[in-house]
Amino acid sequence: MTELAGLTAVQLRDGYRTGRFDPVDATRAALERAERIQPRVNAFVRLTADEALARAAESARRWRQGTPAGPLDGVPVTVKDILLTRGTPTLRGSRTVPERGRWDEDAPSVARLREQGAVFLGKTTTPEFGWKGVTDSPLSGVTRNPYDLSRTAGGSSGGAAAAVALGAGPLALGTDGGGSVRIPAAFCGVFALKPTYGRVPLYPASAFGSLAHVGPMTRDAADAALLLDVIGVPDPRDGTALPPVPRSFAAALADGVRGLRIAYSPTLGGQVAVRPAVATAVRRAVERLAHLGAYVEERDPDLTDPVEAFHTLWFSGAARVVQRLGPAERALLDPGLREICALGSRRSALEYLAAVDVRRDLGRRMGRFHTSYDLLVTPTLPITAFEAGGEVPKGSGHRRWTGWTPFTYPFNMTQQPAASVPVGTDADGLPVGLQLVAARHRDDLVLRAAHALYEAGAAGVPAPPFAPGGSDPAEAQ
Repeated sequence: MTELAGLTAVQLRDGYRTGRFDPVDATRAALERAERIQPRVNAFVRLTADEALARAAESARRWRQGTPAGPLDGVPVTVKDILLTRGTPTLRGSRTVPERGRWDEDAPSVARLREQGAVFLGKTTTPEFGWKGVTDSPLSGVTRNPYDLSRTAGGSSGGAAAAVALGAGPLALGTDGGGSVRIPAAFCGVFALKPTYGRVPLYPASAFGSLAHVGPMTRDAADAALLLDVIGVPDPRDGTALPPVPRSFAAALADGVRGLRIAYSPTLGGQVAVRPAVATAVRRAVERLAHLGAYVEERDPDLTDPVEAFHTLWFSGAARVVQRLGPAERALLDPGLREICALGSRRSALEYLAAVDVRRDLGRRMGRFHTSYDLLVTPTLPITAFEAGGEVPKGSGHRRWTGWTPFTYPFNMTQQPAASVPVGTDADGLPVGLQLVAARHRDDLVLRAAHALYEAGAAGVPAPPFAPGGSDPAEAQ
């Protein structure tokens, strides 16, 4: 049964349809993986095994009767502990959020999955209120990298990425305000998509405003397209939600990349120092896109680092998150979060509006860029996973997590779809990610290009230790 934990959502659905196995088998296998990895990796805030098995039994009955609730009926999924989940506390990585409460509402993406009969395995870890690009918090401690337990899984959706990488469910819901699905996907060797803003509704509204996106984290692009088809529909609680797309994302995958115009920017015009192993793996994948029929040109977008404007928006949002807290509760916060909240609380309205102007101009420039190019390709990150427990790599000189994520947060500013695709490993066996970016509303192009890389064997990395197909946990670090 354990081998079921290594299957994708598409493979599970096909197995349910033919009766080779059922959702109870798949759920038990995923729960077994989750329980086995948790003591070492710390991917979960809580597991909901009893609820998961009950939902799986209901799903198995529907499949036997030939009446599945949808294409994800019975597929195990995890939910980042930022998104509301009915019947389960959502603590947001913070000791300031009381566990007691009604917890009687689902976030829109969770609600769509519940309607489809998906099986919720549990809530995955996040830094406090999702504020940084690594996953550790005063509530749940440090989440570790599946490829090297001394390294970080990245963040802020680090638990989700680690769970997918290690077979604890093929699907995960993450959130991304500055790279938070793409960063851990790159570090953990999985796929993640930050959709166009509004493609996946969000409720309650994030204090980080329209920087915040909900996105799929999966084993490959085909699973992400399937998940996006389910969660990417309007919800009346989010007035910024986009209307449905005329064609499913899963159906668009077969269109491939032939004829697409792709700009490859290895360093954003020399603005980013990229490690050689990362540069080599990304360039190799870009060459494969050209072999598949895309028109590839090395070209940099008209983009200057918007980090100061991003900090104004991000720090102000963080200050708003904790505004209700008194001195005793603030003392419980992650010290780094307290620091950026203090900075954010001193930003004036005029400074905030100036940052909005920077954001609008960046969006204008990228919009113009995409009249010439369908896709932009960059590394997801200039580095591979570093030591767990710190916000920045030791000796890097960076003060904040944005110092080592220069390829990710600009595209939260512009609201464009952006994905991270695993395209190789460095000399230490740590995954490398490639980032695909398209114009707003062209999530289909990002998914098509990623799927083409998977189909051509240019995406994906070896299984981490003690994942399905890997070594036994006792042999891992």
